[in-house]
Amino acid sequence: MSVATDPIDAATVVVARDTDNGIEVLMLRRNSKIYFGGMWVFPGGRVDPADREDENQVSVCDGSNGRGFLAAAVREAREEAGIDLSKSELHHFAHWLPPDIRPKRFSTQFFLTTAPPNLDVAIDHGEITEHHWMTPTDALRRRAIGEIEIVTPTFCTLNWLEKFRAVSDACSAIKGPECFHTHIKQVEGSDPGMVAFYSGDVSYDSLDLEAPGPRRRCYMLQSAWWWEEHDGDGPNLSLERPDVITS
Repeated sequence: MSVATDPIDAATVVVARDTDNGIEVLMLRRNSKIYFGGMWVFPGGRVDPADREDENQVSVCDGSNGRGFLAAAVREAREEAGIDLSKSELHHFAHWLPPDIRPKRFSTQFFLTTAPPNLDVAIDHGEITEHHWMTPTDALRRRAIGEIEIVTPTFCTLNWLEKFRAVSDACSAIKGPECFHTHIKQVEGSDPGMVAFYSGDVSYDSLDLEAPGPRRRCYMLQSAWWWEEHDGDGPNLSLERPDVITS
């Protein structure tokens, strides 16, 4: 029986800019030899002790100390991509916590910010080996066809950003951090994978895929990934991928 590990506090910042094609976000590819190796991520990393000295605090979902997350987000953007966000406004929009079955867990606060003008990205070529500006739609398409790999929080963030035409619209829609404390179910059969459930889903505790009621979950199956959220009046979609998911 595995023992739950204490999560490591971390911060991630989505650096976004407006273009003629809509919002683009900065994606970084992690070195294949480190944790989450080869994955495409947003700038971010663990909260260091020195970050806790910053007096700025954010509201967190679990009632823990909210100090250090903003400082960590700013520091990681500078270290990984050469971006100075010290004078930027960071909008705190999510708190992600993996299930306690994971051997290593990061309790991560997510921030969104507008890219500084005339930004010249300079990756460290250590932890980060590549960078690319992508629209959320293009990033999701590239994941679907196997060009890039991303983790669940990145997928859900891109899925959320897809509906906005401008960074300011996304920032204005943020009313505080949403909590994504994950419960997970392994799916077997002809289309294997996982389904992640979040608070507000009728099956958050039971993990019953068929139960009628409110949905707030992410399907990560071999055939496709998608986010499903509704108040219980939507269709009982079960394991069949819908053409459109409304939120």
